[in-house]
Amino acid sequence: MTPVFALVDCNNFYVSCERLFNPSLKNSPIIVLSNNDGCVIARSQEAKDFGIEMAVPAFKIKHLIKQHNIRVYSSNYALYGDISSRVMATLESMAPQIEIYSIDEAFLNLTGFSSLGSLEDYGQKIRQTIGQHVGVPACVGLAPTKTLAKLANHAAKKYAATEGVVDLTNPERQRKLMSITSVDEVWGVGRKNAEKLDQLGIKTVLQLAQMNKARAKSHFSISMVKTIEELNGLVRFALDESPAAKKQLMCSRSFSERITAYDPLREAVCEFAARAAERLRNGGQVCGAVNVFIRTGICDENERCYSNTATGKLSSPSSDTRTILKVATDLFDSIWKEGYRYAKAGVMLGDFCDPNKVQLDLFAEPSTQINDEGLMSVIDKINQGGRGKVWFGGQRPQEDWFMKRAHLSPAYTTRWDDLPNVN
Repeated sequence: MTPVFALVDCNNFYVSCERLFNPSLKNSPIIVLSNNDGCVIARSQEAKDFGIEMAVPAFKIKHLIKQHNIRVYSSNYALYGDISSRVMATLESMAPQIEIYSIDEAFLNLTGFSSLGSLEDYGQKIRQTIGQHVGVPACVGLAPTKTLAKLANHAAKKYAATEGVVDLTNPERQRKLMSITSVDEVWGVGRKNAEKLDQLGIKTVLQLAQMNKARAKSHFSISMVKTIEELNGLVRFALDESPAAKKQLMCSRSFSERITAYDPLREAVCEFAARAAERLRNGGQVCGAVNVFIRTGICDENERCYSNTATGKLSSPSSDTRTILKVATDLFDSIWKEGYRYAKAGVMLGDFCDPNKVQLDLFAEPSTQINDEGLMSVIDKINQGGRGKVWFGGQRPQEDWFMKRAHLSPAYTTRWDDLPNVN
């Protein structure tokens, strides 16, 4: 049976999330900014039409924002993450296998679905169901390999006549699309490889599909050979239903204003350590190492520079916030220096392992460990419930030292105080 993969990709996802609870934004030009309201990371089609590029610093386009009355939003990851989970839950109900590829993309295994009817019709059903259940627009690309499905999705977004769905299971349609598509649109090729391919006279996807594999391997790597085989309908990238476990986890922020005093910077490090520990528990893992870093901003003649990092080992792998906080604060004390204006700090956890395979501390009481796990579970439930917060002594509840987010929309779906009011 011929495999069929679908690539479902939400359109302008961050922008679509902002529009979801604010219908007045429909058809308005919108941009979403990165941390500290620095650069553009998402644009509505209307903003694209005004020539706003991705990654451009916000201060460089102030004139365009004012001239075209462009709506500006700070990145609201609490909202985007929750809407993403709803999209993925919807997709999981429509396919036997799914690989979540990014916050707004997923591959589906639809092998055998063609016997039930038109694949294109099923693609439209996927779009309509996401629209009905979640409210964000999406496009669907269907093909016998993941690389071709990505290409089909690109065409579904680019060509309005497709109505958001492209079926590339037909070899003739594959070749027709590949002949008019630039090679830099191929999944995994990248800008540098695209430039190198161009120097070799390979400008279209079809030319890449027809490239001699031995030549491709000599100029690139085995990955390029697999890409060529995928473009010819041979499955070389299987669906990955279980993403690889993380090997490290970082929580860091740039500050809205420089921090010069010991106490507030230590409080920031404690906050990052506590957040990282909570995320570690959510992933069902424990860590054996903690790394803390602090640094000043960009150096110039008026700014003294300092950057340092320190790593410490835990006596026994743990996800207990109190244990991680103790190590993190000791590390911070070892690298703190007076007289500097600190712009960023962070905590990274490493040496992950399965909590069921941990070598326990010889002097630890087993009953104490069970009680500690129960305490962390209760704290997480309170903090994630949206109705209250529990802090450890070293943390700073206020977030006024966090990154600038002057245009932040409410967390409509994850915070009780931000629930939309309906009159």
